[in-house]
Amino acid sequence: MITQKRIEDAICNLYNDAVIRLPEDVKSALQDAYKMEDSEIGLLNLKAILDNIDAAEEMGVPLCQDTGLPIIFVKMGNVYVENLYQGIKFGVETATEKVPLRPNVVHPFTRKNTGTNTGDGIPQIDIELIDEDYLELTVFPKGFGSENNNALKMALPGEGAEGVKEFVVETVVKAQGKPCPPVIVGVGIGGSSDMAMKMAKKALLGKVGKRNPDKEIGIMETEILEKINQSGIGPMGLGGKTTALDVKILTADTHTAGLPIGVCIQCWAGRHASAILRP
Repeated sequence: MITQKRIEDAICNLYNDAVIRLPEDVKSALQDAYKMEDSEIGLLNLKAILDNIDAAEEMGVPLCQDTGLPIIFVKMGNVYVENLYQGIKFGVETATEKVPLRPNVVHPFTRKNTGTNTGDGIPQIDIELIDEDYLELTVFPKGFGSENNNALKMALPGEGAEGVKEFVVETVVKAQGKPCPPVIVGVGIGGSSDMAMKMAKKALLGKVGKRNPDKEIGIMETEILEKINQSGIGPMGLGGKTTALDVKILTADTHTAGLPIGVCIQCWAGRHASAILRP
């Protein structure tokens, strides 16, 4: 059995890694953006971001004050697990105290802060069933400067691929500098409305720079990325070549009468960390 305590410890350790150390693919993409930038203000902002990343690692502190809303992706295999929910909840609460994390979770109307980063319906837990002999946990601290710029469109089938591209670019351009670019853009196409948004968020876990294995979808990712970067919004919205580091797309079949399009924007701090637990 995978015990509740193992889950709690894993979540706390993953949070510590996620909020302090940026994944290498994201860091490398930011370094590449710096090398190709020719705007003085763009270079200044990218250098500040890269210096911030180094300082966080050296000092062992979160690389952004907004340590996000706790979102946990779970891949549940054929294993016995002791109280998965409590293990995740207590792991988030322990991380809030030990890392520490900024307490962000509040009541939607009274704005009363729980102080623990847990509350009614939070942490948000997404469970996927898999035919494996392990439990995989992924911590995804999602900041709301970027989350506030997400969008959903229930497009008509006739809008097709061009309609998808237009909506994604329009969403990112409308956001301007609010989501702290250079951003990573997750796109979910198909399913139902909530499934499209969930796929858009899950797409952000994909490796930056790696194209979708479906050739046509991979081409669409590249085309959208190029159009976004032609906007000139640039790092932190103050101008430059790189507005987005990458565009990641996930798809699902959908109803014959619809074409749901979800867009989830991630700030430059594309933080996440995963661990596999075996009995």
